[in-house]
Amino acid sequence: MNIVESTAAGVVSITDGSRSGQTKKKRNSISWVAPLVCIVSGYLIWRFLIGADANFTQPDLTGGFWPHQEGPRGGLARMYQGGIIVPILIGALLTVLTFVTERFLAIGKAAGRGSTAEFIRKIQFRLANDGIEAALWECERQKGSLGNVMKAGLRKYKEMTAAELDMDQKVLTIQKEVEEAASLELPRLEKNLVFLSTIASVATLMGLFGTVIGMITSFAALGGDSGGGEAAQRLSQGISEALYNTALGIGTSAISIIMYNIFTSKVDAITYGIDEGGFTLTQGYRAYNN
Repeated sequence: MNIVESTAAGVVSITDGSRSGQTKKKRNSISWVAPLVCIVSGYLIWRFLIGADANFTQPDLTGGFWPHQEGPRGGLARMYQGGIIVPILIGALLTVLTFVTERFLAIGKAAGRGSTAEFIRKIQFRLANDGIEAALWECERQKGSLGNVMKAGLRKYKEMTAAELDMDQKVLTIQKEVEEAASLELPRLEKNLVFLSTIASVATLMGLFGTVIGMITSFAALGGDSGGGEAAQRLSQGISEALYNTALGIGTSAISIIMYNIFTSKVDAITYGIDEGGFTLTQGYRAYNN
């Protein structure tokens, strides 16, 4: 619901804010459920796909939560022997891919149609030649966060045209309306980026943790052997399996950092466009109503 009359502005704002809060709460709960689902999926992939009996020459037919499979037939099967940290890292990778997809869709929608500079030029042209309604129509066509903010500012712009206030008060009112509309849009742009930044830091540490556990296990097993070439072979094999944790952790962290920086740049571009649009609107009001 849009704010049209100043007498109803307070009621409408409270109603919309309540709805926005409920939607945000629902979406946040979904955001926290998604990583749990991804971790469970990571375990299922590790246990039943990578750790399938057919991938080993000496499978553990007793099954269970963590079967002791031996004799991996390929590199993917060796990843299974990296330990219980591997499914967590697979889940972290799935979480990154999930939120990368979600952010691509959300930020792409928030960017709207066309370039920011072209949209602002159209708003200036419409205000100068065709009036506020034509400018509002351009905002509807833009279908992005900038269009939503400009729409709110233009409605207040229209309201101030008939208000009995001095110029500075009118401009300040329009500016405040733009800032309030922007404060509702920006959290939507930055939502879920915290997961990417957190995983970027934690994934590498988890990978190293899995590697250390694997190496401890390998050296512990080596201590019980008599030595010789067979012991050295087992040690090298154990270290190789443990390093899969490091590879998964570093790879997941790298993807998270790259995508986080890409999305941050996109959000900054949209934010800059909103600031530029708000400035253009207030300056245009001064120019066209003096």
